[in-house]
Amino acid sequence: MWDYFKLIALGLVAVLAAIAANYARDLAYMVNAIEVMLAAAIAFIWVLRTMGAPAAPQTEYNDGVVRAGVIATTLWGVVGFLVAVIIAFQLAFPALNFEWAQGYLNFGKLRPLHTSAVIFAFGGNALIASSFYVVQRTSAARLFGGGLGWFVFWGYQLFIVLAATGYILGATQSKEYAEPEWYVDHWLTIVWVAYLIAFLGTIVKRKEPHIYVANWFYLSFIVTIAMLHLINNLAVPVSIFGSKSVQVFSGVQDAMTQWWYGHNAVGFFLTAGFLGMMYYFVPKQAERPVYSYKLSIVHFWALIFLYIWAGPHHLHYTALPDWASTLGMVMSIILWMPSWGGMINGLMTLSGAWDKLRTDPIIRMMVVSVGFYGMSTFEGPMMSIKAVNSLSHYTDWTIGHVHSGALGWNGMITFGALYFLVPRLWARERLYSLKLVSWHFWLATIGIVLYAASMWVTGIMEGLMWREVDSQGFLVNAFADTVAAKHPMYVVRGLGGVMYLTGALIMAYNLWATVAKQPRVAAASVAAVPAE
Repeated sequence: MWDYFKLIALGLVAVLAAIAANYARDLAYMVNAIEVMLAAAIAFIWVLRTMGAPAAPQTEYNDGVVRAGVIATTLWGVVGFLVAVIIAFQLAFPALNFEWAQGYLNFGKLRPLHTSAVIFAFGGNALIASSFYVVQRTSAARLFGGGLGWFVFWGYQLFIVLAATGYILGATQSKEYAEPEWYVDHWLTIVWVAYLIAFLGTIVKRKEPHIYVANWFYLSFIVTIAMLHLINNLAVPVSIFGSKSVQVFSGVQDAMTQWWYGHNAVGFFLTAGFLGMMYYFVPKQAERPVYSYKLSIVHFWALIFLYIWAGPHHLHYTALPDWASTLGMVMSIILWMPSWGGMINGLMTLSGAWDKLRTDPIIRMMVVSVGFYGMSTFEGPMMSIKAVNSLSHYTDWTIGHVHSGALGWNGMITFGALYFLVPRLWARERLYSLKLVSWHFWLATIGIVLYAASMWVTGIMEGLMWREVDSQGFLVNAFADTVAAKHPMYVVRGLGGVMYLTGALIMAYNLWATVAKQPRVAAASVAAVPAE
């Protein structure tokens, strides 16, 4: 009966999407409608083919969706890093903006594509996959909702494709993070609610009385991102057959809302979610318990209460009232303490196991990621101070700060989690090659150092050149002078990106070889075992 309902729903979606494509008022809307129609048609055929197939035993974990998430994370990571290298060299060599592509492949279109590919496609798939893995193991229960996990996975991939094509075709809300248009936002809301139900439902039916701390971080990430997404993307569509919309907020209210969203996307998507990853995978790889469970609880609640207030520090010296930006600055500075509490907790988990740093490149990668988390959560509060912000804001120093956190913290902990997961999910005794993991570690680490250091240098130089005045108080440097002076550092940044991308390609090969070339061992996927 349920299968027939799904067939009717998918058929209806395909027909409505075809009608929308026919009456579309712009190219982006038409392309997105065709993509939805094709996705619904493929899902219709898949449901038709699998009708009557025996259901998976309820005593086993639902690891199929986790395996799919690991594959998607790896593929989207390579795509996002590749686009990053292209736009880095486009800034260094403007001729690479490809005039023959009629503007579809210039920096303005590819930059939001890169941002969303690495944050939402690479990072989002890593969080969904790892959270589904962790919540099942720590709850000793199969993922709630039957096929709901698969709906979350494929629905999220559809969101990524819709957003990516929208960026290339110019359908965005034109905000800092270049959010996709209204109908893509609505679809993501549906997928995200399903994600919350699947995750929270698994916790509710858990067989373990205790809720492990990683699940608290994952849950806070899911709930807060839902709230941020709904408020920041409030918009009124101009037409039901067009991609354009009118924003509900405008002026300084929109700026405040955007940075409430923007900084908390960093705080909950790129911090809380990945801390859930850290609190599970670092102890597992180190084979040691979390250093201090009490500290992890303090870390969680302090982070949750403080982070939500920090956004206004992005709006110093603007039309935002001074008290609001000062409040954001104060909260950001206080935030440094619980952040470092989490870093210390992660690093000290290796107490008694520091020798693993010499022999295990995976734990080395995880430890470096925690180190970058600590560095970024010190640099961020420092840059929120008004005196520092007056020099750093609008310069490449901010770019260096963001990428030292994104590449060093988010990227490295994700790589470590992928190396941990693949042998276990595919029932392999070990990874194909630890030597390739070492190559990946060093390429990624050196690439991050080249990237961040070049941006720190060029950013501070840029800020100083902008404020340099002569004896009569006139500016000494034109904007073009700062652009010319930055060129060598832009080349260095591009080379750092090439190294990081090369490391990711090595990882992709290593993970594939683990599945394809390593012998299979007995799998342990029964959900009735005690939580790990």
